[in-house]
Amino acid sequence: MSGQDRGRPANAGKRDVVLIVDDSPETLSMLNDTLDAAGATVLVALEGQQALTIAANITPDIILMDAIMPNMDGFETCRRLKENTDLAHIPVIFMTGLTDTESVVRGLEAGGVDYITKPVNGSELVARMRVHLANARLTLSARVALDSAGQYLFSVNESGQLRWATPQVHHLFAISGAGADWLEQSLPKQLSPLFQPHYNRERALVIQAGDKPLEVQYISVQSDGEHLLRLVDMERPSETEQLRSAFPVTEREADVLLWIARGKTNREIGLILSLSPRTVNKHLEQIYRKLSVENRTSAAALALKVMQ
Repeated sequence: MSGQDRGRPANAGKRDVVLIVDDSPETLSMLNDTLDAAGATVLVALEGQQALTIAANITPDIILMDAIMPNMDGFETCRRLKENTDLAHIPVIFMTGLTDTESVVRGLEAGGVDYITKPVNGSELVARMRVHLANARLTLSARVALDSAGQYLFSVNESGQLRWATPQVHHLFAISGAGADWLEQSLPKQLSPLFQPHYNRERALVIQAGDKPLEVQYISVQSDGEHLLRLVDMERPSETEQLRSAFPVTEREADVLLWIARGKTNREIGLILSLSPRTVNKHLEQIYRKLSVENRTSAAALALKVMQ
């Protein structure tokens, strides 16, 4: 069972599960009535630590977080939530009476996706929630696709700290002898050249993971500020490299061709590779020309033949 499904109430059906974290009885009552009328299942936490405990046992779809609370404030609660890889995907909307720029920035830096001021307008809140729920599900869908497709992809923040990785990346690090301490301390240092102002990100970076040299290829920056990277075992060609060897395509065209072979739509490919559907379509036009085919089905068939 995945972290997304773990602890989900059996009778929740398709109702969105919303965790409200607030120490105000009036706010809790108003939000509970508003969200119940919108068809959501509501969970309530009165302070930060309680929120973390609830989220770890019953994974919510979205969290409404009061910024100012006793003991652990909403900013620290959000930061701790994002440190848990099983919960990091949950969108957090901050609620507070504070409207100064510093508080807004603190909320976003802590991992929040939005900020709404009190008193909360119920209709506006529900509308914003729907947008963030849709975006979160698209992002999660893309990551599930990456996990299941055997891709060596991972993402890091601006400091080079690992935020997410496919199972294949974790396995490659493990067989290389790169443990938890290496991931936390050595990986960010070795990735630091990627974030230097004048570094050419078209050029692969070689890192040393335990006893094994690995190649890191820069793919894109995501909407949440994370950087998507590809890990390459220098002793074994990747599927993208196989496609580039077989066809006269660029690296990015090979990425698109790979996902075409995986049955993904232009929109899904754009989400995975941080490209617009129009850009994906332009790459496809070049792929068709270079492979001398007329449609994506023929292109996918050729790609699958190479990879198999």
